[in-house]
Amino acid sequence: MNRWASLGIVIAVAIGALLPLQALINARLGTQTQGPLYASFVSFLVGTCVLGVLLLATRTPLAPGAPVASLPAWIWMGGVIGAAFVFAATLLVPKLGAGAMICLVVLGQVVASLLLDHFGVLGAQRPADLVRVLGALLVIIGAALVVRPWHAH
Repeated sequence: MNRWASLGIVIAVAIGALLPLQALINARLGTQTQGPLYASFVSFLVGTCVLGVLLLATRTPLAPGAPVASLPAWIWMGGVIGAAFVFAATLLVPKLGAGAMICLVVLGQVVASLLLDHFGVLGAQRPADLVRVLGALLVIIGAALVVRPWHAH
């Protein structure tokens, strides 16, 4: 494995490790302010400011290469999905716990990713072979063991 791939793996794991902390912080913000919707808004506002500073610091052009009107309408769904994730995590962490919520999110990500890869949605087609499907089944089992829906809280 080359250095860039190794670094990518480390960064992805580190970001993944921060997601439950983000959800816990946002949930706490929600309990100390106006609720999960307000906390989600503040989270996106702070994130937007940080990205704005990074854009300016890297001198990235603020105008898109193509006219915005020429872009397909679905292209804006990334922001909608991000907002839905932050809001759902902020709302669900106090009810499910960070571990259960993140496990369920990872389960959804793995299953959806296999399907999106298999059918080549918005990228190269990568068939879901037996090994990858078995990996997804292990994630399902792992999520069930962490969430334990049969266990009374």
